[in-house]
Amino acid sequence: FVGITYVLSIVWLLVFACSAVPVYIYFNTWTTCQSIANPSKTSASIGTLCADARMYGVLPWNAFPGKVCGTNLLSICKTSEFQMTFHLFIAAFVGAAATLVSLLTFMIAATYNFAVLKLMGRGTKF
Repeated sequence: FVGITYVLSIVWLLVFACSAVPVYIYFNTWTTCQSIANPSKTSASIGTLCADARMYGVLPWNAFPGKVCGTNLLSICKTSEFQMTFHLFIAAFVGAAATLVSLLTFMIAATYNFAVLKLMGRGTKF
């Protein structure tokens, strides 16, 4: 069971890492959206605040339009799909983290129990 749990932990570690990338991209876009929505809190003009999906590797560099600025970005940020996608990516990220923590806890507990049984001498008498 420890070996199977180890393999599953590696798989869930990959899921956790892959779910961190969209959360990072959406968080940066959301932060830019907040800056556009509150222009008094930023020194930059609204037209210069942009979100470029090409710099994260989501789109190829020759994609058009890969860059969204100003009021166009604000209209994207106000859609319910953008907000829901952001929350769903965070839920997937937290779920993968919780699964990974539970698998690691099980692996540590199973290894500890096996070591205690070996130390007590009962591990060889199945």
